[in-house]
Amino acid sequence: MLAAAAHLTDRDHTLLGWLADHGVLTTVQIAAALFPSLDFAQRRLRTLTGLELLARFRPLKLDGGSHPYHYVLAPLGAHLVAVHRGEPPPRPAQARARMRALTARANLPHLLGVNQFFTDLAAHARTHPNAHLHRWWPTTTCTRMGAFTKDDDDALVRAYRPLMRPDGHGVYSEHSRTVAFFLEHDTGSEDLPRLVAKLPRYGAFTQATGHRWPVLFHLHDPVREDHLHRLLAREAPPVVPVATTVGTHDPISYVAATAATDPHPGCPPRACPAEAHWWLHGHPGARLCLADLPGTPPAPR
Repeated sequence: MLAAAAHLTDRDHTLLGWLADHGVLTTVQIAAALFPSLDFAQRRLRTLTGLELLARFRPLKLDGGSHPYHYVLAPLGAHLVAVHRGEPPPRPAQARARMRALTARANLPHLLGVNQFFTDLAAHARTHPNAHLHRWWPTTTCTRMGAFTKDDDDALVRAYRPLMRPDGHGVYSEHSRTVAFFLEHDTGSEDLPRLVAKLPRYGAFTQATGHRWPVLFHLHDPVREDHLHRLLAREAPPVVPVATTVGTHDPISYVAATAATDPHPGCPPRACPAEAHWWLHGHPGARLCLADLPGTPPAPR
């Protein structure tokens, strides 16, 4: 392990930490978020795989062939991340079992869709000096007791375990504007009333912690987006800000949405989530940039 660690850069440690937290990333996601070019990323990924820090696989396509490489932590990489974080290292059998589970994961497209959202933000921040992705948390971190605090003296908040299960939580800033948010990445597998039924738990989170952060629905279809806002308008006003955008639900092979049916033009498919593509519920104006969405400031960590 010491020999492998001697070859690592800060960027390598970032990548290994992301894979420890978020499971699987594709070559294209990694390259966009962390590297100046795809060729550079591919060379470095081959090196890290040769050092047995990463493992890779290629899911098969239904119509033949295979998708690009998908990367996960190898057991040695998982051990190194744990040591680097001061955590107990996983047993090799545990690390191998997690690696196998990720390669055979039934909802892999959903996981990759969530990770696509955040790697798009990271890629935007990498190429825009005034932008920064400060925090990218998975569901497991969001649901830990005491994950969200107002200050170190608030024992009640430290003992609070959130009831909601967002697909991700982030803190993003651009041009001195900062927003903390929760992400709900939608693939169309749940009906709209079930999506709306998630909002009271975010309201309970706001009441318990004082953090009133927007809930972002990343939808796969503009018609579904319009129907969601119509349903929200018929319900009681949500306690937290709600914003929606339309993008791909399959980051591997994108199927374009029909922009002509979008009641809020200006949200093209595969649009960067940092830009002005967010339809804030109850806001009559144009779509907003991510950093312009309303909410209380994020607590420092």
